[in-house]
Amino acid sequence: MSKFRKSDNKETPAISTASLPDIVFMLLFFIMVSTTMRETTMKVRVSLPEATEISKLEKKSLVSYIYVGPPQQQFVSQMGSEPRIQLNDDFKDVKDIIDYVESERQSLEEQEQKQMIVSLKVDEYTKMGIVTDIKQELRKAAALHINYSTKKGK
Repeated sequence: MSKFRKSDNKETPAISTASLPDIVFMLLFFIMVSTTMRETTMKVRVSLPEATEISKLEKKSLVSYIYVGPPQQQFVSQMGSEPRIQLNDDFKDVKDIIDYVESERQSLEEQEQKQMIVSLKVDEYTKMGIVTDIKQELRKAAALHINYSTKKGK
């Protein structure tokens, strides 16, 4: 006869959930830090041209973007296939650029308004006529600091 018997009615202990909130908050914090929010939804296709002599912009908070290119596939039926101008999340005409520049200036602090940069992201196959029209409107809006966005070439 044995003194020690195995008891078959033992249950497994419950899993401790005391550290679960810590793990959830660590994951939440990681996701918040590593995720970047897209500022605009691209409605035009922009394939940037290549350039060899490029420089990186210092303060991206001073940059306002104007996108020019053919509309995305889902907008071709209503907008056509000709290059269009996208300001923020909407298709606009050349005459709307002055209002856009003014609203972008107002969103900056007063001392930074003179340092505002307008960056043109133009599809490489877009004709220069629309770019010239945009530049003329930017002159009228006194936005004289213009940048052309490109990708690094060979």
